[in-house]
Amino acid sequence: MLNLRRLNRNIRSLRRYRQILGTLLKYGFGQVLDQLQLRFTLQRGRQLFFGSPEIRAARRQSPAVRLRLAMEELGPTFIKLGQLLSTRPDLLTPEYIAEFSRLQDAIPPFPFETVRHQISRELGSPIESLFSHFEKTPLAAASIAQVHKASLPDGKKVAVKIRRPDIEQIIATDLDILMSLAYLAEHHIAALHLYNPVALIKEFRRSIQRELDFRREGHTLERFAANFAGDKTFHVPQVYRELSGEAVLTMEYIKGIKVNNFGKLRAEGYDLKVIARHGADALLRQVLVHGLFHGDPHPGNVYILPGPVICFLDYGMVGRLDHNLKYQLLDLLAGILERDVEKVSRLLLDSGELEEEPILTDLKKVVSDFIDDYYEVPLQEIHTGHLLTDLIGILVQFRISVPPDLLLLARALITMEGIGRQLDPDFNMVHHLKPFMEQLARERWSLTYITQELGGVAGDYSILLRRLPRDLRTLLLRMTRNRLKINLEHRGLGQLITDLDKSSNRLSFSLLISALIVGSSLIMQVDKGPQVIGFPVLGFLGYTIAAILGLWLAVAILRSGRL
Repeated sequence: MLNLRRLNRNIRSLRRYRQILGTLLKYGFGQVLDQLQLRFTLQRGRQLFFGSPEIRAARRQSPAVRLRLAMEELGPTFIKLGQLLSTRPDLLTPEYIAEFSRLQDAIPPFPFETVRHQISRELGSPIESLFSHFEKTPLAAASIAQVHKASLPDGKKVAVKIRRPDIEQIIATDLDILMSLAYLAEHHIAALHLYNPVALIKEFRRSIQRELDFRREGHTLERFAANFAGDKTFHVPQVYRELSGEAVLTMEYIKGIKVNNFGKLRAEGYDLKVIARHGADALLRQVLVHGLFHGDPHPGNVYILPGPVICFLDYGMVGRLDHNLKYQLLDLLAGILERDVEKVSRLLLDSGELEEEPILTDLKKVVSDFIDDYYEVPLQEIHTGHLLTDLIGILVQFRISVPPDLLLLARALITMEGIGRQLDPDFNMVHHLKPFMEQLARERWSLTYITQELGGVAGDYSILLRRLPRDLRTLLLRMTRNRLKINLEHRGLGQLITDLDKSSNRLSFSLLISALIVGSSLIMQVDKGPQVIGFPVLGFLGYTIAAILGLWLAVAILRSGRL
């Protein structure tokens, strides 16, 4: 039986696939499509966009600007991908990072009747029975959702976040296409193999699917609220679980002052230095105490309530640091302060997986230069976010994989540190960091932690000892029965095989053209068969076919750029 839903999805995917490739070509990325061997689409696209004023204007921009414009035109999935990539200095140059940081996903809101239908379907009751008042005009509208202000029957003000009804299908289609392009890129573009585009798209898929499920954001808000229970300097918006679901999230409406509205803060009598201190303490406590931190504390997400109390909004992007990563950061900072090049180099080598074995002497030289840059620098002049970014730069330089949460932390620290210095010119993040690091060091050498670590090690060895006899028996049996197999992966041969195929095809064409020319020449010497102006028709036909094939081969060679 014909599956109409799957058929419609395949047609939609094909249409979207051509749209994506056409947009990339439109903004001057035809060479990339050629490398991916999407030649048919490339030919059609050149006919569509060649010489248009829009393409000429776009191609005057830098590649980073053109790629950002293409992402904005392609919509929500690509905008979110660009925003994710803006947190990955291990993958992109600073130019691309800065450009992708400008990506905005503000788009026109969807109609209120759709809002009404979404809420009724998700919560099981009409909007009038759930809220005493619901504003039809949204407070904000983005690519995934929009937010409306409303009132509960008891008069409490709430903010209701409603997911766009068709966004799941759009993102699912785009993710399928991105995954297919990632496989092509990994197979055909050898330079991208080191960056593992397939793994990147898989990570992006997990991230955006989590963002689509508002229940996860609700759980995150509740975890932050539990972590800061009793803290009078930090407030987490309350979640109304009975009015929330996968596509609707109802939370406390926050009426405060944006942290970068310095004039209004001063007019209301706030002490900006106290705000800077409370904001830094809130973020550092999230990172070094709870291991769960807000990943995007930009000024639009940070509000100041009376007290002053710090309030973060939008918990869709959060980072996590386990104990091992926190202690690695502690050891790294200690090594930098002690000017211990050997210790810092060893910690950097142990901080991630090595894609290739670095030369230790080169690593030590780079680490020594890095430590010298921060030696005897006054504390108030040290930017912890930039220090962490410099460390990440060393990891990238020596092909040591960087945990994504560490990259998110560097961005969050840079953002909060910048806000702190705007609020207080004498703001010093290192001064706020010191007591947290001291507390972390005490916890590390506490009897409780040591006992937990020893218990964990003992458990790991217990599992190993239980499995070792079985694994050894399996290995020996396979060896004695000649069933031992070793899988070898040949990296970098894909492009070689492709080039050999192209060369053999061109050689075959050349031989065919030569045979046609020789055969036609022999026919010209024979006075038999139909003739035109005294020459055999078959000879003319052979010459014509040889000329067409020869011209086709010459054009293909010239287009490849390899004479």
